[in-house]
Amino acid sequence: MNYFKYLLIVLSLAFWGCSQNHTHTEEEAHSHESAEATHSHAEEGGHSHEGIELEKVQYTAYSSDFELFAEADIFIVDKPAGILSHFTFLQDFKPLEEGVVVAKLIIGGKEYTQTLEKPTRKGIYSFTITPKSAGKGQLIFDIKSSRGNSQVIINDVSVYECAHSASEAHQHEEQSTVNTISFTKEQSWKIEFATETPVVQPFGQVIKTTAKVVPAASDELIITAKAKGVVQMSTGAVLAGTIVKSGSALFTIGATGIADENSAVVYTEAKNNYEKAKADYNRAQELAKDKIISDKDLQQYKVDYENAKVHFESISSNYNVSGFAVKSSIDGFVSQVYVSNGQFVEVGQPLVSIIKNKNIYLKADVQAKYASVLGAIKSANIRVLPNKTAFTLEELNGKVVSFGKSTEADGFLVPVTLQVENNGSFVSGSFAEVYLKTETSKQALTIPTSAILEEQGTFTVLVQINPELFEKREVKVGATDGLRTEILSGISATDRVATKGAILVKLAQASGALDPHAGHVH
Repeated sequence: MNYFKYLLIVLSLAFWGCSQNHTHTEEEAHSHESAEATHSHAEEGGHSHEGIELEKVQYTAYSSDFELFAEADIFIVDKPAGILSHFTFLQDFKPLEEGVVVAKLIIGGKEYTQTLEKPTRKGIYSFTITPKSAGKGQLIFDIKSSRGNSQVIINDVSVYECAHSASEAHQHEEQSTVNTISFTKEQSWKIEFATETPVVQPFGQVIKTTAKVVPAASDELIITAKAKGVVQMSTGAVLAGTIVKSGSALFTIGATGIADENSAVVYTEAKNNYEKAKADYNRAQELAKDKIISDKDLQQYKVDYENAKVHFESISSNYNVSGFAVKSSIDGFVSQVYVSNGQFVEVGQPLVSIIKNKNIYLKADVQAKYASVLGAIKSANIRVLPNKTAFTLEELNGKVVSFGKSTEADGFLVPVTLQVENNGSFVSGSFAEVYLKTETSKQALTIPTSAILEEQGTFTVLVQINPELFEKREVKVGATDGLRTEILSGISATDRVATKGAILVKLAQASGALDPHAGHVH
């Protein structure tokens, strides 16, 4: 009998605790709302209801466009709950600086909403929602900005009848801070930063080598002298690297003072021959009408005239009072000048090299032991030295042009040649790192190489616990193709890791100058 009395007392106390939460006076409710209005993200711990301290709840969710990180009060019936929401564009990991956001808490078919026309602070929207019924539901954010419309959904959101039931159901678990680094959203918004989950993808053998950058044969033009003479350079000297347009004059081959090498004499002679041949042909046509000359003789006059015309037009197109103008027939830049001012040149002598710089070859050499797999090369990644900017072969519209079937005569290396479009990052004569990728069916867990930090031979990555907390975790790495690296152990496909700005997050752990709460009001 005593047992049943004890049970009734316990049940009565529990009911009294929840019912007390619904008997606030109007003045108490107004006081609570005023406190919520001044509530800031700076509060350590959580919020208090009926003397019960409740920790805040952290939510992280992703859509195709956004990362959402929210810190919210525990939802309790008839109690205003603050929701401090950080919105980050996944495209560049920068904050949402403008736009209308509607927050909707849906519980048991009932909807509680609040609309904010602009952020409370850059990237941050501060909502307050008061639910009227308990249960499990969704917290939905509809975002409308200049970049378009999007929606972020948080599932399994709980609303409790009272603070007592919330406290019992939501026992706070101390989050381990061992080997973790705090890095606020405000800090990440100020740097080049990104996170992503590992990708399971085909990852075959990778051959790392160095390639020399040379212009493609079709993109290089060597201009030769079309007449004997002396090179005369204008005031604007033609130098290596000078940008030229098709038809632009580079310099002039002038007269030497010697009759048979004088450009003026050559031009006058060609002109006279052309005019004579033209006159002879016109006269022959009249004579042929009267059958004074044969058709054979008329045909010979015509051939002589056409040859003289072609010769004269070829000379006159590049001739001026100073001599023969040397012009470029393509757009590009000067790669090399083979002559100097005042130098005498012969017909056919190379004068200058012009490069379009649109297509280039990457000429690499690999060890002979890879000869058997060169036919399986399907792609490549290229890192431009010295800044190590990386591109895929597909990004450069490239292809494997050829690979050797034997070693070179002066060594034990097999040549491999790639052709790519120059996007402005390549300089002829320089070198680039090339990662030749072979076709395979082998699957591997990979992450961007930029996510890996090396410390005295140990490799680590920063695994995201939440968007403001990262765990430094050791990993075992496998092969790399310059852009992505195979991970053998240490993380799983569900872990999200920092792929850009990881070194700055790491520095935040050791540098007192990087306050983890800098610019972020907790």
